[in-house]
Amino acid sequence: MSRKLCLITGASAGIGAAFARKYAEEGWDLALTARRKDRLEALAKELTAQHDIDVLTISADLSDSRAPENIVEAIEHQGRHVDALVNNAGYGLPGVFTSAPWRTHADFIQLMMTAPAHLIRLVLPGMQERKFGRIINVCSVAGYVPGARGHTLYGASKAFLIKTSQSLHLENARYGVHVTALSPGFTYSEFHDVNNTREMVSKTGGWMWQSAEAVVESGYDAVENNVPMRVPGFHNKVITTLSRVLPEIWALGIMAKQSEKIRDAS
Repeated sequence: MSRKLCLITGASAGIGAAFARKYAEEGWDLALTARRKDRLEALAKELTAQHDIDVLTISADLSDSRAPENIVEAIEHQGRHVDALVNNAGYGLPGVFTSAPWRTHADFIQLMMTAPAHLIRLVLPGMQERKFGRIINVCSVAGYVPGARGHTLYGASKAFLIKTSQSLHLENARYGVHVTALSPGFTYSEFHDVNNTREMVSKTGGWMWQSAEAVVESGYDAVENNVPMRVPGFHNKVITTLSRVLPEIWALGIMAKQSEKIRDAS
């Protein structure tokens, strides 16, 4: 095939679906994966009709440790390889650490940290060999700021992805493989509806929110220009900058106050 292929996880809605539309507009073929097969197929039908591209849909749950290998094998079975990877799948786990059993936390860690790293490890050697690759890890402003009450592992998982992306960016510069950590803040999507936190986060000002399309445009521009870290939105840049320059105890105090407003810390 003359067209390159982009694998996007969590592609059934929100930022993932917006990435699918962006890469389709740019003439890429797609491999879309998420749990909701019906939504993937509807999106695939839409993008195939609009852009005359090939779209492969793969229903998978990345909390299953076998999912990354199964996804890549399904792509290779079609005679294709991954030229770009968007690690977007993710969710939040509201409540304090002891409010959920360990199995729930283990599934969260698998999906949020282990699966993205595993997918990168599977596709990166081929990218290096072909001297071309694009990897976007969808992180979060939460990966830069102090930990909050509630969503105990969320910020930690995003900090993991940011640091991993930085190292991969340095390791792969000579191979023509671009790696970017994209760290949006509040984004209009189903994320907070799935987590049952819509009412709480709606208390934040509208100026703090961005569209999924704006986030994706920023991320696509960053990876094409080999920018290692991108925080879209002026307000998010201010937040992440302050979190780095303020004394840590001050920043943690601010987060303690904000946690009461927008986090489920029950």
